[in-house]
Amino acid sequence: MRSKYETLAVRLTDLIHANVKKGIYKLPTEAQLCSRYHVSRQTVRQALALLNARGLVVSRQGSGSYATGLSPDPSHNVIGLFIASEHEYIYPELITDIRQVLSSHGFSLKVYSTDNLLIRERESLEDFIACPLRGLIAEGCKSALPNPNTDLYEKLHRMDIPILFLHGGCTSLPWAACIKDDNFYGGYLLAQHLWTLGHTRIAGLFKMDDIQGIERYQGFITHMRDVGHIVPDDRIGWFTSAEVSALEKKQDTHFLLEFIQKQLRSCSALICYNDEIAYWMIKELLYAGLRVPQDVSVVCFDNSYLSELSRIRITTLAHKPHEMGSVIAERILQALQGIPVTSLEIPWELVVRESDSPPESPA
Repeated sequence: MRSKYETLAVRLTDLIHANVKKGIYKLPTEAQLCSRYHVSRQTVRQALALLNARGLVVSRQGSGSYATGLSPDPSHNVIGLFIASEHEYIYPELITDIRQVLSSHGFSLKVYSTDNLLIRERESLEDFIACPLRGLIAEGCKSALPNPNTDLYEKLHRMDIPILFLHGGCTSLPWAACIKDDNFYGGYLLAQHLWTLGHTRIAGLFKMDDIQGIERYQGFITHMRDVGHIVPDDRIGWFTSAEVSALEKKQDTHFLLEFIQKQLRSCSALICYNDEIAYWMIKELLYAGLRVPQDVSVVCFDNSYLSELSRIRITTLAHKPHEMGSVIAERILQALQGIPVTSLEIPWELVVRESDSPPESPA
């Protein structure tokens, strides 16, 4: 036979489950629970302690008790993750970091790969709506372009499913918080680093259909403007998600070769959109008979394994280990507890390796 506090814990579990569906996470006060269920304060405290031990509630000093966001049914405690790829480049480590934090709080992760295609994103959203999970972390596709799938994100929002964007937000969804790199500052920092080395003829190669590329470009040209050097248009190269896909699947480097031949010859340094582009760019520069860093210094973003794997180890920007994944997971957990979540930009740190040096001749 159950004790009074165990019986109360069952009833409170039902209350939590019903309230979370309505977006209500704060439990009634101890006095209100005593009155509602006709029990003593000691019974209420024992019931709350039991729910706390089960991970269903958390107490906040001076504020009361709140649902953690966990469902009484463990099979419901799943968070969705929309991401460009489960396997390529930065994603395996990021997914592992998110999964580990969520697991430590009783949640599991279901990954949807979109290949950065809007039609795949829409199909994933439709599947998610048909069988909704507890929350969603979404790397929006082609984030520099208008997104035709905002209607489905709005539908999920009306269903009270917490949504947190990754890497790039959506300006037409003002309610949605985003965790991203501080891309503008990153572009500024890399340009500043090259300028300090003595480079003035700096080129840039960026992705045009994701907002990260636009912001990194903006940081780069802003620094150059601030030091009195406006970057000529012909020193900036742009590529698309489709060209990255061809690079990854077919090793199609035509856009890199074209950039080297038409835009890079007069420059002593290059800022690349990320480690992947820098890795392949260095290969093509060496094939073309150019020395790195003696003829062309190369720097980039992300500090992935590719920056170490490259024949010439690449100077790049890094976050603290596991920082991005941990922050994302912690923020979606806060949203599940009804805690307001705001957007955040993760700062970069410069990691200097062998791919850059002062120019051999005056820049």
